[in-house]
Amino acid sequence: MLIIVMGVSGSGKSTIAKLLADKTGLDYYDADDFHPQSNIDKMKGGKALNDTDRKPWLLLLAKKLYEWEQQKGAILACSALKESYRELLSSQSKKIKWVYLTGTFETIKNRIESRKGHFMDTHLLQSQFDTLEPPTYGVHVAIDQTPQQITTQILSRIQKNLKC
Repeated sequence: MLIIVMGVSGSGKSTIAKLLADKTGLDYYDADDFHPQSNIDKMKGGKALNDTDRKPWLLLLAKKLYEWEQQKGAILACSALKESYRELLSSQSKKIKWVYLTGTFETIKNRIESRKGHFMDTHLLQSQFDTLEPPTYGVHVAIDQTPQQITTQILSRIQKNLKC
């Protein structure tokens, strides 16, 4: 099984993906770890990535997803903000379960402001919300719950979908 936990920066993707990995026994990966240094430098410099910046990164992730699918599966935390990005990510793997973490701009802004050592700056958050194309599929979960509640809700809904 492949699960991609998506949403804007600060929505809790990494936290929830790690908890899902712990509960399922699948390996956890963070898409940010696969960014080329040029993308990281651009974001650290306060500039939003464009589609040209993202495409090689997304194609690499699609390849990795295929490899993980051939093994035991994986949980990936990835923003996947646009439908075209999700299409690239799923271009080699058709068994992806999508989890979309939803929250208000203010809630997420407050989370980002309290983080230390992350390359995402709060002024880039608006560009993420502007870019976001919420999926019409997958599991949608509001982030105004505890991480444990969110994880339990996700697993319950994924299990329910697997039985259908």
